[in-house]
Amino acid sequence: MKTITLNVEGISQNQWSTFLLELNLMKKAWKRYGVEVELKAPNLNKIISQGTSNGEKSIHYKKNKNNHIKNIFG
Repeated sequence: MKTITLNVEGISQNQWSTFLLELNLMKKAWKRYGVEVELKAPNLNKIISQGTSNGEKSIHYKKNKNNHIKNIFG
């Protein structure tokens, strides 16, 4: 196993997220050649899941929720 450590300074939060997403793309691209890459960073899974989503959120609203507006207007 070979290890590389990157110390990144002077990067904004948006740049950091983009940087991690690009590293994840490289990880996926090299996997087909048998290279296993392990990434470690704070909130990495959250950044990757938000950055690779199609913009759809899985929010399910209750249909039979009673509130005062529904009581007034039916």
